[in-house]
Amino acid sequence: MLKNLLITTTLLLTTSLVVAQKDFEKSLDSIQTLDDVNLFFKKNKTIKGKVIVFNEEKHKTRMAQDILNMGVGSKKYFKDAPQKTYYKIIDKFEIPYYRVSCVYLDGSKNSIKDINIIRNQIIAKYQDGYRFTDLAKQYSMDNSAKQGGDLGWFTNGDLHPEFETPIIEGNYSKGDIFKIDIPEINAYYVVLVTQDKRLIKESKVLKVTEPLR
Repeated sequence: MLKNLLITTTLLLTTSLVVAQKDFEKSLDSIQTLDDVNLFFKKNKTIKGKVIVFNEEKHKTRMAQDILNMGVGSKKYFKDAPQKTYYKIIDKFEIPYYRVSCVYLDGSKNSIKDINIIRNQIIAKYQDGYRFTDLAKQYSMDNSAKQGGDLGWFTNGDLHPEFETPIIEGNYSKGDIFKIDIPEINAYYVVLVTQDKRLIKESKVLKVTEPLR
């Protein structure tokens, strides 16, 4: 009798877990937009999750590549996670990205006259064959000097607007070198375009962990 009771209890628990899982997956299937995401979390305050963006240049793991190859509306989970975590694709797009290296000079520590002398020297040395990475390490007055002035891939809205605008709106190509002035923050730059503008794939993804039952 006790054995039969235990078997029955186990079957009931297993069935309830399967139903709960199906209900959870069904609720995920109903999510199509960011508004749906917000509504989902309002109704399910105990569920842990967030919206994240995967970028094909910034995220190179196998998992990220699998997610970037998924279509809008699709979802999956990875079996090696300790708790089942789903990734649901909310949106996909291609974003124009830019890549430059720069030398930053601080206008609060140098006169404009001295800054322009230094910038002209940097440009002349680069055109004479000096590596820009070495020039950035020698002259730049911020932390980007450690990376040889490389700022990585960025898109509109990532950096100071008066720094971005000349790069985004300028008709520049890889290898072009020019100056940018932002006097209101005492920032003066020599900028080298290191990559041509590139459309980079991104996926906006709902990452949500199935609650324990």
